[in-house]
Amino acid sequence: MNHRTAPRVSDRAPGARARTPAALGVPAALAAAFLAVPLAGVVAHTPWRDLAGQLSSPDVVRALVLSLLVSVLALLLSLVLGVPLAWLLARTDLPGKALVRSLVLLPMVLPPTVAGVALLRGFGRGGLLGGPLEAVGVTLPFSTAGAVVAAAFVAMPFLVIGLEGALAGIDPRYEEAAATMGATLPQTLRYVTLPMVAPSLAAGAALCWARALGEFGATITFAGNLPGATQTLPLQVYLLLQQDPAAATSVSLLLLAVATAVLIALRGRWLGHSR
Repeated sequence: MNHRTAPRVSDRAPGARARTPAALGVPAALAAAFLAVPLAGVVAHTPWRDLAGQLSSPDVVRALVLSLLVSVLALLLSLVLGVPLAWLLARTDLPGKALVRSLVLLPMVLPPTVAGVALLRGFGRGGLLGGPLEAVGVTLPFSTAGAVVAAAFVAMPFLVIGLEGALAGIDPRYEEAAATMGATLPQTLRYVTLPMVAPSLAAGAALCWARALGEFGATITFAGNLPGATQTLPLQVYLLLQQDPAAATSVSLLLLAVATAVLIALRGRWLGHSR
């Protein structure tokens, strides 16, 4: 009686790493180098002896303070508007859900200057809502408020997408149980839903804040480059690059360090668990 040869079972121990094929390892190493070389160039060309003086210059400090203000306000705006939107996308049969989700994703793929033009056409003086906003005394273009709106426009998707995924992974029976016990929807969100998605909410908020801090294209197009009003740190880098490239590298290093710190803090949630 002939027996079929049983499939060969790998002798590799559970949890052991597979050997990297050379055909994949070489291009993967080139890809990593492609991404790392520009960042290493910033570190290598930073004038370390002049770093403290360049980062403490009045113009840089003013731009830094404004960047922190704009990014924090953009984060707050994103939380107020983005958390309810993420809940609706995850929990309800919202009419046109696919279209709404596309609108959420669109700022992530739009060229930044196009995002700025869109903001001008939406909220500018001649835009769709420009007249009604001016009627109540609100003028967004070329103002600090405009810089906040521009930053929130490009950063909010990071919060909404991450939070929607976390909400979709929660068993809705927890919320239903709270409702049967008499909890209102705001109470359910506050005491049941948000605590369960707190890590994802924190991660999304951190990415949203970091993206708002580094926003450039939409800001300069919609809010301009006005010192003390809309000239955030990325815009200061652009200005310094034309006047003092060494100082521009120093400020770029600061932004790079902030972005790296955010990613390190989120390691294991957005970057995968370390093994």
